[in-house]
Amino acid sequence: MNEDRIKGQWKQLSGKLKAQWGKLTDDDLAVAEGNADYLAGKIQERYGIAKDEAKKQVDEFDRRL
Repeated sequence: MNEDRIKGQWKQLSGKLKAQWGKLTDDDLAVAEGNADYLAGKIQERYGIAKDEAKKQVDEFDRRL
């Protein structure tokens, strides 16, 4: 995942992220602020899925952008 791309477009992406993963809070997204590993960890925590699966979902989300 291109971290610079995510950081540069974070405000726009945060809305799309909340649409994709509604259990993420504004605080989660504020702390993540472009950090894909943190984001995957929060998705793992909120949805109870494996870390690899969460990372895969984040990567797929990035490819669709």
